[in-house]
Order: sequence, then C-alpha cells, then structure tokens
Amino acid sequence: GIILVAINPYKQLPIYGDAIIHAYSGQNMGDMDPHIFAVAEEAYKQMARNNKNQSIIVSGESGAGKTVSARYTMRYFATVSKSSSNAHVEDKVLASNPITEAVGNAKTTRNDNSSRFGKYTEISFDQNYQIIGANMRTYLLEKSRVVFQVENERNYHIFYQLCASAMQPEYEHLKLGRSQENNLL
Repeated sequence: GIILVAINPYKQLPIYGDAIIHAYSGQNMGDMDPHIFAVAEEAYKQMARNNKNQSIIVSGESGAGKTVSARYTMRYFATVSKSSSNAHVEDKVLASNPITEAVGNAKTTRNDNSSRFGKYTEISFDQNYQIIGANMRTYLLEKSRVVFQVENERNYHIFYQLCASAMQPEYEHLKLGRSQENNLL
C-alpha cells in the first residue's frame, strides 16, 4: 500500500484548506506532491472504483499529529463526497473528543495532552459515496497509568477534573480531595 511520512510542524500551515482539497480531488496518486489528501483521495477512488472497503492507518509517536491527520482525512471525505448534510462530519465524529480525551489522555514528558489509547474510526458511505455516518471506537492501551506515573507525567485528565470539582454538591458522595491529597501528582 501507500505510505506517507508526515511531520507535525507544531504550527498551522496553509496546506489543508478547501482549495488544497479541491486540488487533490480526482487526481491520481503521484501526480501531486505527497499529502494526507493524496492518500485520502486514493482510498476514496479505490472504494468507488472497486466497491470495496478501504483502510487508512495513521500511526506515530506521541505528539506526531495523528488525531489532526485523521481529522483532515475526514474533512477531505466530507468535502469530496459532497455530503451536504454531513459537510462537517469530522466535527460530529470528533464531538465526543473532550470526553474521550479526559478519560484517555494524560500529560507526558513529550506532550501535555497525549492520547494514551488507540482509536478506530469507521466512516460509512451510501451507494452514491456520500457520507451517511461514522462510528468511533477507542481502545485504552495504558491501564498502568491509573496506578503509576513516570516522574514529570500525570494520570488521566479525568482524575484532575474530578478532584477540581470535589467541592461541587453532586460530587460530595465521592469524598474527593485535591489531586495532591489523592496522590495523583
């Protein structure tokens, strides 16, 4: 299959806008510069041409930009499939991210908001290759973080959020204290 190596520049670049999406739409692999949109276009064309499911695997180290790359891919599909009611499907699919990140992200020495879990996102298309829905599954990979953290790293964000809310009436029955008192730091 096709392999794309992308580097997170840690800043916004003007290479992911709608004009770039339209430039890659309908192009053959290799006719344009390597880009996440070229990979997405090839998968979209293969799906339409062969009427078979396609997979894009986004892999990398902490802070490499995997979540952002997946979002760009979903935006590409939403735009090229001309899914009018689903034009912002990536927003709908990733609307659960704050909850998912609170439960599955933690501060590491390399990234303050590092995903400590894997994600599998399945995007469904109709017979006209327009997006009709999506399903995201998460897989917690680092269970040991609940009871142990390496120096200068933290537990999952949800523990700190709960401790910060300890004085709220709805959490009194949990008998929470500050994160320092609960040995979370």
